[in-house]
Amino acid sequence: MKLLLLFATLPLLYWPHGIERAPALRQAGIEQICVPPEQAAEWNKAGFKATPLSQAELEARTRLITPRIAPRSGVASPTRAPWVDANGWQFLRHSAGRFYYDLPPGRAALAAAEAFAYGADAVLKTDPADLAEFGRMLAFLREIPEMNLPTVADFAVVDDDSSLTGEILNLLARRNLLFRVVAEPSSQFTINIRLGTKEYPREDAADPNAFALKVRRQLGDDKRSLRIYGSETVICRLTSDGRRARLHLLNYSGREIEGLRVKLRGAYSQGAARAFGTDQMELSDYLMADGATEFSIPRMGIYAVVDLMTK
Repeated sequence: MKLLLLFATLPLLYWPHGIERAPALRQAGIEQICVPPEQAAEWNKAGFKATPLSQAELEARTRLITPRIAPRSGVASPTRAPWVDANGWQFLRHSAGRFYYDLPPGRAALAAAEAFAYGADAVLKTDPADLAEFGRMLAFLREIPEMNLPTVADFAVVDDDSSLTGEILNLLARRNLLFRVVAEPSSQFTINIRLGTKEYPREDAADPNAFALKVRRQLGDDKRSLRIYGSETVICRLTSDGRRARLHLLNYSGREIEGLRVKLRGAYSQGAARAFGTDQMELSDYLMADGATEFSIPRMGIYAVVDLMTK
């Protein structure tokens, strides 16, 4: 079941609870929900925009992992990069897919921001204790002006629908290496990654970290459209039509990040910046030089979005 276009830009809450909990939803500012079909009429009569969604329909969607920093047993070294559980690669791989989260307490706001950043058709099943935070995130997302721009990509990955290619997409996304998933090699890109070829043998992909590093070196940092400094737990999505650009920044660390540095290829004049949980966010140390734009984000929590225009 594809959700109505009305709800396409915002994730929806799956709410299997009875109408007696309507005051809690209203207090959180949540008016659009998915409910079991037998409850839809009652919820709509109560003034909510309720989309019927059966348990079978919910489970027919692709289940996503909980966005977070995942603990790795036996790995205690402070020098190792944290393992980020994120779903951006899933959204890029299946842009027309239908997804759902089944979340533990404390994760609804980040999941909502993640789905919004990628324009995903996603339903969230979450703990009732998260209603307030989820509602605050929805309120923040509603304030972001609509801007439907193409996703920026520096190279292509030919998808053979294998789990191995999925692991590669996952690592590339977590390294903020911007790709487009294609069915066949594209002449638009000088780099087309296809597993099983002489240049990209499958045995190389057995170590996704090394494979991602190989792709980064092949691309060259000077040709990357986006680079992030100061965090290994912020994953970005960049969209642009050549004149306007929107940068989504998702922070999976579970804590505020200070002094994040961003470098974009292209000359952009300073634009609007918004961060969830912050009344006002100003970009600092803004610099345009050598065909690139750099700026710092003084402080951000779960999610921030930056809109830019070409100079």
